[in-house]
Amino acid sequence: MAAETDLGPARFVQPLFVHAGSGDRPIDALPGRSRLDLDGLVRTAERLLAVGVGAVALFPAVDESLKTRDAAECLRPDGLVPRAVQALKERFPELVVVTDVALDPYSSDGHDGLVADDGRVLNDETLEILAAQALMHARAGADVVAPSDMMDGRVAAIRDELDGAGFTDVSILAYTAKYASAYYGPFRAALDSAPRAGDKKTYQMDPRNRREALIEARLDEAEGADVLMVKPAGAYLDVIAELRAATSLPIAAYQVSGEYAMLAAAIGRGWLDERAAVTESLIAIRRAGADLILTYWAEKAAGWFGPAAG
Repeated sequence: MAAETDLGPARFVQPLFVHAGSGDRPIDALPGRSRLDLDGLVRTAERLLAVGVGAVALFPAVDESLKTRDAAECLRPDGLVPRAVQALKERFPELVVVTDVALDPYSSDGHDGLVADDGRVLNDETLEILAAQALMHARAGADVVAPSDMMDGRVAAIRDELDGAGFTDVSILAYTAKYASAYYGPFRAALDSAPRAGDKKTYQMDPRNRREALIEARLDEAEGADVLMVKPAGAYLDVIAELRAATSLPIAAYQVSGEYAMLAAAIGRGWLDERAAVTESLIAIRRAGADLILTYWAEKAAGWFGPAAG
């Protein structure tokens, strides 16, 4: 009765990796996680709904042969993400489906935006593609589009595109404060989406900056974002708290692959108790002010707390 922080399945979003092949393929860098085929995706969604997790975030593992410098595969209406969204919404219309909007899974350069011959990531030239990608996801049935690219102005471009096509009810979860973090390694291994040259420091945020996150939040809110995201979560609890105090919008936080992998490794060696350590990490994120938590532990943690705990 005296607890100040609630935690439960209603707060969780389960990130899921999907591929176009057959069978589920374990991800070495993320113990217990797999790239799912469409059948595996549907089975997983059914389990999640059964334990009270009502939202998933999809990330595509695209075949290397389909990756090009212009990332054209991201705009194919019968591509992997549209088919995955359709499969989920046809079976579970009540499931909230969040899609990733960025070019890195589809780009032969491995960057979130188009890349010039001299290596510069082209912000403005990327916006039109991101907006078209988001519209394609909405047409497939996505409830929420989540631009993770960190290009300036992309929330406004996506909102205009969605509204102009009549998708006014599709929400935007903006990766508002996405830091240039060392904790993304296992995720990039899962999607083979690491930059082929250079890094992402010219468009992702400097880990030394906190006030900059408030600037990004004001911009995203003014451009029409519905939810603001901080990524990673555990190393940026202060940023979550800053954004919580600065906006009335919901705040999401992503407990990223590196955070998961560190816990999983220590748990696997018997150095940490799984339930106690994972619960404490999630409580910390929630206590800092996150309304939604994207976490690879969502299904298992939901089983610990039960649907009523949310």
